[in-house]
Amino acid sequence: MIKFKNAIKQKIMITSNQLRKKYIDFFVKKNHAHIGSASLIPDNDPTVLFTTAGMHPLVPYLLGEKHPQGNRLVNVQKCVRTGDIDEVGDATHCTFFEMLGNWSLGDYFKKESIEYSYEFLTKELGINPKDIAITVFAGDSDAPKDTESANHWLRLGIPNERIFYLDKVHNWWGPAGQTGPCGPDTEIFIIRDVKCDNPDCSPACNCGKYVEIWNNVFMEYNKQEDGSYIPLKQKNVDTGMGLERTVAMLNGNKSVYEIDLFEKALKVLNNNAKIQDEKGFRIILDHLRTATFMLGDEKGITPSNVDQGYVLRRLIRRAIRYARVIELDVSYLTDIVKAYIEEYADFYKELKENEEKIIKEFEQEVERFSKTLEQGIKRFEKMIEHIPNKIISGQTAFRLYDTFGFPIEMTIELAKEEGFDVDVRGYEQCFEEHRAKSQAGSEQRFKGGLADNKEATARLHTATHLLLGALHKVFDDPNIQQRGSNITAERLRFDFNFDRALTEEELKKIEDIVNEAILKAIPVVCREMPIEDARAEGACGIFGDKYGDIVKVYSIEGYSKELCGGPHAANTKELGKFKIQKEQSSSSGVRRIRATLEE
Repeated sequence: MIKFKNAIKQKIMITSNQLRKKYIDFFVKKNHAHIGSASLIPDNDPTVLFTTAGMHPLVPYLLGEKHPQGNRLVNVQKCVRTGDIDEVGDATHCTFFEMLGNWSLGDYFKKESIEYSYEFLTKELGINPKDIAITVFAGDSDAPKDTESANHWLRLGIPNERIFYLDKVHNWWGPAGQTGPCGPDTEIFIIRDVKCDNPDCSPACNCGKYVEIWNNVFMEYNKQEDGSYIPLKQKNVDTGMGLERTVAMLNGNKSVYEIDLFEKALKVLNNNAKIQDEKGFRIILDHLRTATFMLGDEKGITPSNVDQGYVLRRLIRRAIRYARVIELDVSYLTDIVKAYIEEYADFYKELKENEEKIIKEFEQEVERFSKTLEQGIKRFEKMIEHIPNKIISGQTAFRLYDTFGFPIEMTIELAKEEGFDVDVRGYEQCFEEHRAKSQAGSEQRFKGGLADNKEATARLHTATHLLLGALHKVFDDPNIQQRGSNITAERLRFDFNFDRALTEEELKKIEDIVNEAILKAIPVVCREMPIEDARAEGACGIFGDKYGDIVKVYSIEGYSKELCGGPHAANTKELGKFKIQKEQSSSSGVRRIRATLEE
């Protein structure tokens, strides 16, 4: 039980909906504009597969772009992080989570940020200050010791013995990719009634005594490609509070899987699983929740063998595997997905709107994998009887993938249970082009990113607007929408909804239209306007909760009018010659175009 004196007296019980509302209302009263959650698929950012934090969609504004809603923002952002996927099954790790965040874009800084956090935790949530511990950055050759933040906490009443100075591993955030805005942070921890034998126990200890619930990042620096840090002209505050973890702490839960968000889905497992296995339950609960949000996302993720679709496929198949462990009929997995849609539908309306697609795609993937899983496991069990050295070769692991659809991670898990090792390097050599898959969403896959605000990146970004406009012209279909975009300084990759391969003639027409716009030297005009006006003018974009009342619309007269946050070229003449390199399938109902700009 958490050692909350106030909680024990007042029996604090808070639901996830209540915490979301309290958080948003609090910061709206502090003059923050409430903005909606962005897609799980980052716009134009090649450094990550998914939106990993609330700050991710705001990188252009953290670098100085003017946000149409102002310089104080608050929201609840849906996030996915796959780096900890092997940790799922413990008390706190989740691949999908909600991040409560508030931002200052060049407005207030450390003092106000810390004061707001302290006020919210102690006044709004009723947490006893004695149950709060703090960490701040200890300083290194890149940045000085953050005594300023420590002094603000001291002034508010947090004593020295509960303020810990830690290194960059613990108290530095960012950049989201390899370059971009970053800086020292101060993290807020709840102190639990856990005994630790380590005399130097601190929030850096893994004993479980300290549980982080809030991180206030002070973005003072811009990390360069050479690894150096230069001061940002605009100093920003980026905070993040994990919704699930905070609800669990406030309610005295031992794990995040005990909170209200999992209640309906957990009931399906409790009522139908023949074996009660805590780890298996948690993995299924986590993976199917993440899969539900991926399938229901406005960018239209579906299972595939590349990029986001591969991670989605891996999560669904891993859930199926653990359904076997707990002897749960796979038909009940759909009931869990439906439970999540019902649980989140009021706040994330896209889940209810896309319910039919979610269920259809999910059940198709379950059916595809179930057909081969049983046969594949039998083959695996028979195969290991003939391996004398307890090492499964890379070629064998590849055959399991190629024949039965076993991701390398599943082969490793099965092997570990039987006391075998897997030659992963050999597997990668056999299937080098799929190496990124086995890393399941490595969060630094390409150079550059949204923070890579080079002229070349801005030109390619503008080219994606012309490309979408050309698709509308060639197919006379305004319902074609961007389903993902990935830009480096060298090339663009653009995903869009379409149900067949494009012909050479169609690709040539698209190319010609884009180059026609470039030759006309059309100014790229940015206007801020009410979202209803943008809709009335026919601006492209997925009109949803991610936008506020005022939006930015970038127009290229005669060719494109689109909601966007930049960066862009000033005139189409800056783009050079547009050349399509390749067109291919990305996933079911989604095509992908790769293109470059030549001088």
